[in-house]
Amino acid sequence: MTAIGITGHTRLSKDSQLLIMEALREEIRREPGPAVHGVTCLAAGADQLFAEAVLEAGGTFEVVLPARDYRDAVIAEDNRSDFDRLLAKASSVSYMPFTESQPIAYQAANEELVRRCQRLIAVWDGQPAGGQGGTAEVVSAAQAAGIEVRRIWPDGASRADT
Repeated sequence: MTAIGITGHTRLSKDSQLLIMEALREEIRREPGPAVHGVTCLAAGADQLFAEAVLEAGGTFEVVLPARDYRDAVIAEDNRSDFDRLLAKASSVSYMPFTESQPIAYQAANEELVRRCQRLIAVWDGQPAGGQGGTAEVVSAAQAAGIEVRRIWPDGASRADT
């Protein structure tokens, strides 16, 4: 079974979430074999949509978290119930050796995600990375490791206004 990693934008417009969810479902349907296995850092946006799509397809996923404080320090209050529900459905949860969520912890989690997957889906508008551990950086690391990267950015998709 091929492990599929996910990277992508966290802030997506509501309309984009629907478009991206359908594109993720289609991408997962292309996976050969009876079951799909995902690897995610379970951030808001693309990561959580991917986890939902994997579950819908009857698959499993593992979670790699950047730090022990990730849920409380990073996950918005209005997203915590979704985060908790998905985290409870993970086949395994790993933490990077950091107590605080910071750029180096995100980078470590993304490097671990790349190590664990054989294929990467990038929900990405193609813009340069906004900081350490951003989507563009993960895509570059996966490509450098020889991992197939499938970019998803449906027509009409957009990032949410901040």
